[in-house]
Amino acid sequence: MEPGNDTQISEFLLLGLSQALELQPLIFGLFLSMYLVTVLGNLLIILAVSTDSHLHTPMYFFLSNLSLVDICFTSTTIPKMLWNIRTQRKFITYEGCITQIYFYILFVALDNFILTMMAYDRFVAICHPLHYMVIMNPRLCRMLVLVTWIMGFLNSLLHSLMVLSFCADLEIHHFFCELNQVVQLACSDTFLYNIMIYFLIVLLGGGPFAGILYSYSKIVSCICAIPSAQGKYKAFSTCASHLSVVSLFYGTGLGVYLTSAASQNAHSSAIASLMYTVVTPMLNPFIYSLRNNDIKRALERFLGR
Repeated sequence: MEPGNDTQISEFLLLGLSQALELQPLIFGLFLSMYLVTVLGNLLIILAVSTDSHLHTPMYFFLSNLSLVDICFTSTTIPKMLWNIRTQRKFITYEGCITQIYFYILFVALDNFILTMMAYDRFVAICHPLHYMVIMNPRLCRMLVLVTWIMGFLNSLLHSLMVLSFCADLEIHHFFCELNQVVQLACSDTFLYNIMIYFLIVLLGGGPFAGILYSYSKIVSCICAIPSAQGKYKAFSTCASHLSVVSLFYGTGLGVYLTSAASQNAHSSAIASLMYTVVTPMLNPFIYSLRNNDIKRALERFLGR
């Protein structure tokens, strides 16, 4: 997203969640706490998986990658917000804004892809248990993660190469450079750019989501075919945590979209976006650690050291 030749853009103004001065210490403390919990929780998941040989399986390999992406995702937006509140300076440079958009799009796409890979992993584990280790071999898992990173980088690069011209009004009613609001500030024609955005959303967002739905439709069919109730419960429990995370990720994303469509108030959209930019990455470690005995035992052994 390069500036046009007729513009000299140096800074954008991030208005944040609230301009009330008396609320700034509360917002700073709340977001600092949530950021630290997010980083610490996901870091513990990564350390537990990497240090416990019992967790060196495809499912936990993908989980550790998801935790890494969640740490990077929140680190793209929250530290800058905290710095702006601390210094009482709400500006972000043009280069900083474009960099933030680049990595924001990258990590959202990676979250999407990794959740899809985890759904496929659960499908193979439940529907083809005898061939699980043959299909989900370490080489395939590493290749899948590598391909998702490459696709994420290319997707973000495509957004960054678009040329837009901006007007004098450079106020962003958000706590970070949200793509839709930045595009709305452009003076140049954004029709083709909007078409590209919607196409990529359908392709890179709808495609993986369709893959998740297909995987879980097969999983449900396989579970229903299990004769014993105990067997059904055991099979379902292996994917309950992932299903919770998928519901949280796509549910909050859809909620933000509907909120933005129903309300023209940018402030309401900014508050709604907190769910998937901050709350979801923070809750993921709790969902996997509280509902997964393997993770709990690994964390106990790691912290016991």
